[in-house]
Amino acid sequence: MAYDEYLADRIGQILKSLGADFTIKKMMGGLLFSVDDKMLCGIHIDKKYGDSLLMARIGEEAYTKEIEKAECLPMDFTGRPMKGYIYVTPDGWDLDEDLEYWIKLTLAFNPLAKASKKRKKK
Repeated sequence: MAYDEYLADRIGQILKSLGADFTIKKMMGGLLFSVDDKMLCGIHIDKKYGDSLLMARIGEEAYTKEIEKAECLPMDFTGRPMKGYIYVTPDGWDLDEDLEYWIKLTLAFNPLAKASKKRKKK
């Protein structure tokens, strides 16, 4: 298991309670939640950090504010931080209201986000 199943269940419950029409996809050793075919958030166990992290797509404007929080880290799969994406450590989503805060932030940005290009099947 490359992600926290309990966290995945909590995210799904929050999305349902907010009326979000979402999909879940296992990817890159973790789990991704999407709305309108756009990545919303994801979870995985980060080897460098040593624990589960919430990946949140919040946009560049929110990133500037949120990255200052102790529970936030730059999202850097490639060694370079990805603009508009953030990692949240377990301290930032331990309580349900904290996790809901992050999910609402991702949902607020989702209408502004660009969908990734789908690959054509050969």
